[in-house]
Amino acid sequence: MESPALIFSQTPHSNHALPSLIPHLVPPPRRSLHPVGRFLSTFGGHATRRPLLIPSRVTSNMASSTGVDSYPTLLEYVGKGGADVGDDLVVLLTHLQYACKRIAALVASPFNAKLDQRHQERGRAGSSLSSERDIPKPLDIIANDIILTSLKNSGKVAVMASEEDDLPVWISDNGPFVIVVDPLDGSRNIDASIPTGTIFGIYNRLAELDHLPVEEKAQLNSLQSGNRLVAAGYVLYSSATIICISFGSGTHAFTLDHSTGEFVLTHPSIQIPRRGQIYSVNDARYFDWPDGLRRYIDVVRQGKGQFPKKYSARYICSLVADFHRTLIYGGIVMNPRDHLRIVYEANPLSFLVEHAGGRGSDGKTRILSMQPVELHQRLPLFLGSVDDMLELESYDTIQQKINPGYDV
Repeated sequence: MESPALIFSQTPHSNHALPSLIPHLVPPPRRSLHPVGRFLSTFGGHATRRPLLIPSRVTSNMASSTGVDSYPTLLEYVGKGGADVGDDLVVLLTHLQYACKRIAALVASPFNAKLDQRHQERGRAGSSLSSERDIPKPLDIIANDIILTSLKNSGKVAVMASEEDDLPVWISDNGPFVIVVDPLDGSRNIDASIPTGTIFGIYNRLAELDHLPVEEKAQLNSLQSGNRLVAAGYVLYSSATIICISFGSGTHAFTLDHSTGEFVLTHPSIQIPRRGQIYSVNDARYFDWPDGLRRYIDVVRQGKGQFPKKYSARYICSLVADFHRTLIYGGIVMNPRDHLRIVYEANPLSFLVEHAGGRGSDGKTRILSMQPVELHQRLPLFLGSVDDMLELESYDTIQQKINPGYDV
């Protein structure tokens, strides 16, 4: 049997061929009569259809949310028959989800070692970022290129600001939207098959800045405060590929059905529990923390806090994965250092958790009320269940302002 062609497929009408070393794993979008209820498996060369068992609770929740016993795709949901977010945003999401399918195939590829060799020199050349940990990895660069190409092809984006670029990229004078993105969060651990993710935020272009020079208007458009977000989301690349998104009215998750190539609605109107029983933080740094944070952790893991049960620690060291678990089960995910970026990580994830009934802060101030002043501005980040967050913030000192002995 012939080995699969090691190519990326190009986005529609793309003249920009990306370097590629993985099989084409993303099937062309098509509809199936039962996009989630059935899947295709192959044994001994013979294809057989087997039912996918979905818990009745999930089925009933989805049916009541959509009004019919069906599983709408992401594009159906955002179209005129669903959320009706507007034609321009639908077009943008069409291209963005396509990019994320390609990244999902990329991170699952067995050829990542070859990608490392091919792109190592580019990843290190000319970087002005502050730390060895921040030097872009080959997969980050390719994921960044995939997203940029898709956004250019959409014709709906004026500027893209990426964690991988020193400056935002002006794409089109006529694009109605601005996108900020972390193309591949958690890629440092990808060799260990730890889940990774893409984080994004979407703003309206500020038309009142159109008269400014390109560099200046690109920068100012990208530094909008989080309360101006039109939409935000993340894509989790794990045992399933999930896009979780909010348009300012609820937070919803769509899972990639590999038999159809479609993201289908699996978690409508997510509500984070008001209180969880899990905290997620690198507590190997416990002795570097301020007194308030140490006291909070000591109290909740002994079951002596406002919630009289002992808390458990769960820490993956992949922000999207830790956040996704927290969104589903409740609790808090945090990094008390000035480490995470407000533009690319804190604002989009705070938007999502707030529209799921939770809270995001830097330990003192609501994230979405803050005004970024630099593209790569860092801050402490605390996200999670509202009762857990309020209890945590009642301790005076939870932000770690010193950073002894290790890089940012």
